[in-house]
Amino acid sequence: MNTKIKPFLFLPLLVLSSCASKQDLVVVADDVRKLKTESETIKTQSAGSYSDVQQVRDEVSKLQGSMAEATHKNAESFGRLGMEDSLLVHKVDDLETRLQKIEHFLGFDNKEKSAAVMPPNVDSAEGAKAPKLLDDAALLNEGLERLGKSSFAAARESFSVLLKDYPKSTLVDKAQFEIAECFFGEKWYEKAILEYQVVIAKYTKSKKRPAALYKQALSFEKIGDEVNAKARFKTLINVYPASPEAALARKKTH
Repeated sequence: MNTKIKPFLFLPLLVLSSCASKQDLVVVADDVRKLKTESETIKTQSAGSYSDVQQVRDEVSKLQGSMAEATHKNAESFGRLGMEDSLLVHKVDDLETRLQKIEHFLGFDNKEKSAAVMPPNVDSAEGAKAPKLLDDAALLNEGLERLGKSSFAAARESFSVLLKDYPKSTLVDKAQFEIAECFFGEKWYEKAILEYQVVIAKYTKSKKRPAALYKQALSFEKIGDEVNAKARFKTLINVYPASPEAALARKKTH
């Protein structure tokens, strides 16, 4: 074969090879564009996901801050209530001592003793019998029955005997609360405030404590002391927010 003709034999192969390389480049370029598009999409999605995560983190931080603030406020409320209770307990004890001295001076205690020794309308046969001792539950029921009949002094006597004879009874907080209720029923609101305070300060775990706070606030209202009444309503709402008395207190503060 003529050597001059040989180069022309390979020419079609070179042309085909060149065409194949161009097609490959087009395919590669297209793949690169797709990859770039997918990369941008992923970046956009990642940015959106990061934004969502950051938003969730911010909300969690806000909730944690709110919880911490609520815990701090509750601690302040309990601390303030404890300080108020401690001061008022001393006032209760002092007033109780002064009342006893006044009663002794006026001879009320001697009259009560005489009445206890010789009760009216009791014949000699009944008087000879030993008095029946009542347990704590019976004394509480007796006091409640008397209170229901508006026999405030007699009801108070039953509750007081319970407190004196059964100081470790589980009913002492209820008896103390009912003593306050007797004074409230008599419209002796100043004395009721002091007796409710004993429940608040002495029986801190009592179920009667929310009711004592509410009735004490009402007693302050009755004597025209709006400042202390509102303060007690707010304390009740802060310390016992889920109690029925707190719902009533909210109506008073709005």
